[in-house]
Amino acid sequence: MSSSPLEKHDTIGFEVGNAVEISRHDNPRRSESQMVTGEPSNPLEGIPREQLKIDARLFAIGLGLQNEITYFEKGALAAQTPKAYEDIPELNEEDRVVLRNEIEHRWKHPKALYFTILMNSVSAAIQGWDQTGSNGANLSFPQAFGIADKGEACLIAGTCARNSWIIGAINSAPYMAICVIACWLSDPVNNWFGRRGAIFLGAIFSILGPVGQALCQTWPQILICRILLGMGMGLKEVTVPVFSAENSPPNIRGALVMSWQLFSAFGIMLGFLANLALVGFGDIAWRLQLGSAMIPAVPLLLGIYFTPESPRWLLKKRRFIQAYESLLRLRGNNLLAARDLYFVNAQLEKEQELVEADGLGDSNFLTRCVELFTIPRVRRATQASGVIMAAQQFCGVNLMSFYSSTLFVEAGASNTIALLASWGYGMAMFLFAIPALWTIDRWGRRALLLVTFPNMCWAMLAAGMAFYIPQSSPSHLGVICLFIYIFAAFYGPGEGPVAFVYSAEVFPLSHREVGMAWAVATNNFWAIVVAQTSPPLLQAIKPQGVFTLYSVFGVICLILIFLFLPETKQRSLEELDDVFSVSTRRHASYQLLEVLPWWFKRYIMRKRNEPEPTLYLFEVEENIESGPKS
Repeated sequence: MSSSPLEKHDTIGFEVGNAVEISRHDNPRRSESQMVTGEPSNPLEGIPREQLKIDARLFAIGLGLQNEITYFEKGALAAQTPKAYEDIPELNEEDRVVLRNEIEHRWKHPKALYFTILMNSVSAAIQGWDQTGSNGANLSFPQAFGIADKGEACLIAGTCARNSWIIGAINSAPYMAICVIACWLSDPVNNWFGRRGAIFLGAIFSILGPVGQALCQTWPQILICRILLGMGMGLKEVTVPVFSAENSPPNIRGALVMSWQLFSAFGIMLGFLANLALVGFGDIAWRLQLGSAMIPAVPLLLGIYFTPESPRWLLKKRRFIQAYESLLRLRGNNLLAARDLYFVNAQLEKEQELVEADGLGDSNFLTRCVELFTIPRVRRATQASGVIMAAQQFCGVNLMSFYSSTLFVEAGASNTIALLASWGYGMAMFLFAIPALWTIDRWGRRALLLVTFPNMCWAMLAAGMAFYIPQSSPSHLGVICLFIYIFAAFYGPGEGPVAFVYSAEVFPLSHREVGMAWAVATNNFWAIVVAQTSPPLLQAIKPQGVFTLYSVFGVICLILIFLFLPETKQRSLEELDDVFSVSTRRHASYQLLEVLPWWFKRYIMRKRNEPEPTLYLFEVEENIESGPKS
């Protein structure tokens, strides 16, 4: 379908929205008591079939899509009862095949969707590469700028401690820029320019930052260039997971959104590989290591505007026709595009009703920031995303991502061997993130965290204890590497991909940009703490103490995840409003007083027939459909 004849209708929408909204006023709605249980509600439920068809017809006519009326009628019916599409008499066999294939062949989608994910994956690779360029450069740029924190010169001058803080500041500068500036600018930038525009601006900064670092002559100059780098990292870090989530079908959303972490790990691996390849270039090696991070930003800059814009962002802007055209590219079928456009519009109207019911209505950026902590549903998402983002830093992963080469040199390795060992760490993280493509939507976000966090804790502790092995022992470096790689193997499919997937999907559309900004700010605030404190901590309590400290932090994070993170797998972005309607106290007490005893009885006492406790009504319905678990 060509876009030009449709654009004249693109400002239509308020009348269309009213047609759907008016039709729902006289229809049964869930009671407030039901909503509090967290049951995911479909705004089309309870509408008589004929009335729903009339609404869909008016919706299409209001957009000037008279030729698409049949698709909107069928799509509305399919959206009303998504699991019972086989029994909808208005659908023909061709329609049923389309809906059936969506479930049975869940990875079969148009090229436009996968090109979008490819561009988002390139964004993530830039992020990983940006982190590890400084990892290798840490071995030589302090000497080049006269700020070395080890050796006879700084000991004589008494500047070792001061230089440690300067090195920490240089390493943490991008994350300071993200936390304080970039992630908060992402909200107005997304609002003005869309998801693609925000990523495009991020790509520009991702070229300027590395090139500037490679040309610096003093350490304050490199500090400023790394702040510029952080601006690009922040815009992409906030926008890309949301862009992926909003363009992805619910049944594979987690896997596609986790491309952020998968390819961030891939970028980390490429960054370590570049560090290793460039180590032989003498005095300019660190410049090339820092500058090489601009390489993947070039195809991102050139390719991002060939992707479809987010349909949800377009709907938020009341640009219905462009949203429909975007869905046609992403879904590849008129029926699926019409269904998603109609259903998402209805969901967003329901979401707006809930916001207005609290007396909030339209709000500006500062108001939305305040509402992160004042609206109960949004506050719970803010809390959950804050926990999971802080946990990503406190598990200790960026101790390795920022300083692994320094740690391996501390363990007695040469610079080249240290870079090779760091590359192995990046490779392990990337390879073990791949299984999460399948497990994140099958097992769930919460389950992956609860399984992997205990293993990360003991691996981190064991790696620290391995530093007590005498350096003269041939097993010293090997044992340290072994446990660090085991840590990476559990981080890869767990906290790595889950943190950004989870944060991208938990906020309502009205607060999605500012909510993701909060999550990214939280993540990067603690990244600043890790980057800034690691050099002085390594001097004060040695690697053994630092690794032990992070293993203790990991246990604390595990407890917080168990108590405060609801499961979100395979729920539409808008349906999660109801999951987060359950109070924090109720969720925590349910996990502590019901789930934990059930888990003990089932897996320790081996009582296989013990019924699983439920918190949400949809869990009861799913248990009835699937039958008792053996």
